[in-house]
Amino acid sequence: MAESLKKLEELFHLPDCDPNQYSPLTLAYIGDAIYELVIRTILVREANTQVNKLHKRASSLVKAETQSLMIESLEQIFTEEEMRIYKRGRNAKSFTSAKNASITDYRRATGFEAVMGYLYLKGDYNRIVDLVYAGIQAKESSK
Repeated sequence: MAESLKKLEELFHLPDCDPNQYSPLTLAYIGDAIYELVIRTILVREANTQVNKLHKRASSLVKAETQSLMIESLEQIFTEEEMRIYKRGRNAKSFTSAKNASITDYRRATGFEAVMGYLYLKGDYNRIVDLVYAGIQAKESSK
């Protein structure tokens, strides 16, 4: 994936970026897409099944309530840097809110997505996968 991002940067003449310079809501914007891409990749690779089943499963994992639940365990394994980004995202003043989530869940999910975006822009894809895996494991064990 790192090579693909480098090619993207070269072909589109994208400037170097410092993820620390982005607003937490911008990090959450890209992080939302990255997290959903990881989840969809996992689901598609697990089984070639009907799209509506894939969508239902993906929706259950990407909703704010689930991300908020995952954060409870992820906070324990976040690095200092990730915790700083998480708190910036969680505390950011957003002009939108989730239709089907509490304010607390929505803010915690925004913090989680900010971490995903930060790690993506930083190029730390292994850490993204590790955190998603740990979050899914925590969600599954809370059932």
